[in-house]
Amino acid sequence: MKTMALIPTYNEASSILPLVREIVEQARDIEVLVVDDNSPDGTWRLVEEEARAVPRVHLLRRRDRRGRGLAGAEGFRRALEERADRIVEMDGDGSHDPAFIPDLLRAAGSAGLVIGSRYVPGGREEGRSRFRRAMSALARRYLRTVLGVRVKDPTSGFRCYTRETLAAITAEPLRARDPFIIAETLYRCARSGIRIVEVPIVFRDRRAGQSKLRAGTPLRYLVSAIRLRASGFGPRDRGIA
Repeated sequence: MKTMALIPTYNEASSILPLVREIVEQARDIEVLVVDDNSPDGTWRLVEEEARAVPRVHLLRRRDRRGRGLAGAEGFRRALEERADRIVEMDGDGSHDPAFIPDLLRAAGSAGLVIGSRYVPGGREEGRSRFRRAMSALARRYLRTVLGVRVKDPTSGFRCYTRETLAAITAEPLRARDPFIIAETLYRCARSGIRIVEVPIVFRDRRAGQSKLRAGTPLRYLVSAIRLRASGFGPRDRGIA
């Protein structure tokens, strides 16, 4: 069974190599795909050099329009083309600990989507300011209400998709060009009847670099959530697990 760790990046030169090396050390059958938005800080160049030395590391360098959603969607397509059975999506800033990857993979044996959750028993956050915690709490409540999803951590980007799940939710092109892709893919899974489970993780605020969150991001998310719910996606009762 082939597992691929998918890491969209933009200006993560200070953290990407330690993360990639930790993932590779987790197991011999894990491959790493870094999807980089042509980072000015040379993130892609570091990964390119690592890929020459480590066959299980791959680089997809994007030169077109930048965006977390666009990079994620392109990474999903490549993972499916490479016949990956399990696709682990995670951030490139070191906030998602590769030590939890085995937990996600085990849970994927009985679910189509596994979410690494900060808010189930055993999960927690470390190193985040009170303001960031408050913003996260508001976003969680809002998404759960507007999108009608029942998970406790709808904004977590640390996830494992089965191949069947990813093929189902990307049959119609994903629309989000920004980090809202996290909410869009979750909503599509829920609407499609895919079994979703959460496993506890410890989320640590980024170890290095700068946050990509901008002042207008929360407002864009509010609008995007309303539009997504209004548009709908597929039947409610199509089950995949």
